[in-house]
Order: sequence, then C-alpha cells, then structure tokens
Amino acid sequence: MPSPFPGMNPYLENPDLWPEVHHRLITAIAIAIAPPLRPKYRVAIEKRTYFSDGQESLEVGIPDVSIISSKSGTSQTPSIATLPAQSEFVTVTIPVPQEIREGYLEIREVATGRVITVIEVLSPTNKRAGKGREAYEEKRKAVLSSPTHMIEIDLLRSGKSMPILSKIQPTDYKIIVARKNRRPLAQLYAFNIQEEIPKFLLPLQSEDIEPLVNLQSLLLEVYEQAGFDLAIDYRLAPVPPLQEENKVWIDTLLRQHRLR
Repeated sequence: MPSPFPGMNPYLENPDLWPEVHHRLITAIAIAIAPPLRPKYRVAIEKRTYFSDGQESLEVGIPDVSIISSKSGTSQTPSIATLPAQSEFVTVTIPVPQEIREGYLEIREVATGRVITVIEVLSPTNKRAGKGREAYEEKRKAVLSSPTHMIEIDLLRSGKSMPILSKIQPTDYKIIVARKNRRPLAQLYAFNIQEEIPKFLLPLQSEDIEPLVNLQSLLLEVYEQAGFDLAIDYRLAPVPPLQEENKVWIDTLLRQHRLR
C-alpha cells in the first residue's frame, strides 16, 4: 500500500524505523542520480564513524527501564513506595559508548577523483547535543570551507536544526543546496508536513547539465519497497509527536484512507 501522505511521512521519523529509512533513501538517491552523471562522475556511498557517549544511544530508542527484583515470588503493591531491601537489586540502563555509522554520498569526478558534491541526509544524532552533532558539524564546516557543493536534507521534525544566519519562518523540514561559488548564500527549500517534498537541481561543475532530484518520488519508492505500511500502525500517534495544528489534519487524512 502506498504512503497516505502527500509529502514526508512523519511515521518514518520513528527511531525504530529511521535507520532503515536513512540507509534505503541514500541508496535510492545514489542509484537514481548515477546514470545521468556517467561517465564523467561516479556516486560513492561513504560513511562517518564515531563513538557515542552512550546517552545519545538512549535517546535514539533504547528504553529507560527500571526493574525491581525481589526474593519473594508474590506480588504486592505497597501503599507507600519504599527502597528495596539490601538483598534486592534494581536493574537500570547505563550509558555505554556505541559505534555509530552514518552514511552520506559523494559525487566524484572520475578523471581526478575530486569530490564535487556531498549529499547528507540528517539523522537524529546530528540534531542533538553530543558526539553525533559534533562530528557532523565538523564535517559540515570542512565541506563549506572547501570548493565542494553541499546538499543537506533534513526530514526530521525533532532536534535542533543546522545553523542558518538568515531569519526564516520555522517549518517541519528543510533542504539546503549550498553551491561552492555562491556561499555564504545557499538555496533553502523549506516545507511542512502537508506539502510535497520540493525537487531540486544537483549542483555540478559549471559546464555540466544539472539533473533534477525528485526526492518525493524516491521516498515513495523506498516506502513501498521496504513494506513500511506493514510496519506502521496508523491508529497510533507518530513518534516524535505532532504539533497541535497538525493532529486534526493527519487524523482526517488517515480516516480518508481508512487507516483509522
């Protein structure tokens, strides 16, 4: 069953689904843009690796659970909460550093091996304080200070957006196309949950024809290929939660599609 949403499906932002969405989407972009770029360019799928401080992993989706284990096999509910006895223990979740791998795309000139354009699809760890954001911000600064174009795709409502110096209206999602010869100016495609994902031109060298990237079409293909309709229960509220003004709109939309 196709996605019921005209643009970005907010249910795909769930931390349980997003890693797969991210992986499939960057692969789909790479496959789609490769043919018009040949033979001058090739599209490489690269990865950024870092160790989280543990707390980031908890925020992504590992539940914070406390379980009291008692010697007694009987279950009693005391009227007043008390500390467990010395012979009892509490199982807690502690932050454990984990290796995080984030994929991104590089468009390379075949003759020279030079990176012409970088395409990033943001992950939740990029938009929260911690090692993930620090690693991404270092990469972002390095690309923006180099003779390389950069495309930054943000399909996540939660977290802190990447810095933009201009004053803009807040929107649910953003795509930034930062051409090397126009910086510090960049093209911003800002859109909300009710709107289709805008198409954008892929920046290359000045003498090249720039292909059009239809991210909306690619996301719909990913949704159907992965069978995400089988993994999503549309009777539940999406994670992260919606803003109040979107709750009625989404409820009406899902009822029209007989998903609620």
